[in-house]
Amino acid sequence: MTGKVLKPLHLGRAREVFEIEVAALQYVRKHLDGTFDAAVETILEAMAQERKIIVVGIGKSGNVGQKIAATLTSTGTPAVVLNSVDALHGDLGVVRDGDVLLALSYSGESEELVNLLPAFRRFTIKIISMTAAPTSSLGRHSDVVLNVKVPREACPFNLAPTASTTAMLVLGDALAMATLQARGFKEADFARHHPAGAIGRALLVHIRDIMRTGNRNPVAPQTLAVKDALLIMTQAKSGCLSVVDGKGRLAGVFTDGDLRRRMADDVNVLHQTLATVMTRNPVCIQQDALAIEALKIFNQRNIDDLVVVNARREPVGIVDTQDLPKLKLM
Repeated sequence: MTGKVLKPLHLGRAREVFEIEVAALQYVRKHLDGTFDAAVETILEAMAQERKIIVVGIGKSGNVGQKIAATLTSTGTPAVVLNSVDALHGDLGVVRDGDVLLALSYSGESEELVNLLPAFRRFTIKIISMTAAPTSSLGRHSDVVLNVKVPREACPFNLAPTASTTAMLVLGDALAMATLQARGFKEADFARHHPAGAIGRALLVHIRDIMRTGNRNPVAPQTLAVKDALLIMTQAKSGCLSVVDGKGRLAGVFTDGDLRRRMADDVNVLHQTLATVMTRNPVCIQQDALAIEALKIFNQRNIDDLVVVNARREPVGIVDTQDLPKLKLM
């Protein structure tokens, strides 16, 4: 029985959705203007007064608002989500003079949100809106209007919020990142907000806390023969060896990969000294650096082992990528 080749019935539609949503983002990006700067400055003014961002939205926009609030908060800009229904039944108590309201409504006419506007205006707050209709009720009541109009939704009926909510989400990320940069938010600050998980550990843990030391840190003089260096590497169960000069400073590195490449050209490589086969001026890292710096080097350099040195450039340890998952850093 000959098997039938199934045609990808849905792949074409998936690609079309991607194309529509990418085009929507490009459209919104093209129309960004000074109102974005005004929105960031409005948030910065509130932060300077130790106030917060209150995010409100209805339906899918409300779901996007929750993510925007989470991103703002995690990057040092305190934000809370206000349920539009509960707001009129006591939850307006979360609002304080000086706060900023970030209101999301594509049409700008969502009834639940529009009904809240008079109540909000009883407070001395600024309103930033994300809407496709600057002249809508929401737009007219806003201090800053961020236009998120998109050419069309990815929905075949142009009804289900798809491209428009994606645009709101990305614009929210842009607000958070621009505010983060303007406030001088650092990696150390990020770590304070993310003490758990791989990100938090990588930002809090130092290299000296995760590196292999002692018998697991193979080091050899550059005058040693390769065959003897391999024995040291084997005993340390390492694929990398730090090579030092006469003063004990890092001169190079020798790896399993170096051996394989050399043996392809010279069968007598085992009898050569490390000085002739090592990789000189290797990438290394200070023992007082944060683990996040090692992760960056591994990603950028595509290497498996990283030599750790002290202030005198003496190799004091090795960080092996195989250890990172066990340390929950990847």
